[in-house]
Amino acid sequence: MTLRIEVSSDGQGRILRLSGRIDGEHLAELQAQIGSNTSRVALDLEDVTIVDFEAVRLLKICEAEGLKLLRCPRYIREWIRILDSSA
Repeated sequence: MTLRIEVSSDGQGRILRLSGRIDGEHLAELQAQIGSNTSRVALDLEDVTIVDFEAVRLLKICEAEGLKLLRCPRYIREWIRILDSSA
């Protein structure tokens, strides 16, 4: 399954609902959808099934810049924590 992105708004910013697999080949598209104002964007990760290292690294960086990770699966949160502890 490939990455699917659905865009909606909550009146305060955009919510990108992601589903499927996030890997290196999808990062440029995802970064384009996020844009430069990460504090006004949230990613809903509930339906994400697989992520690779590059995707987790991008999620970590975006979250540090103010992007919100909604309904983030435990395994993704754990990988982000591991990246934080190795930095």
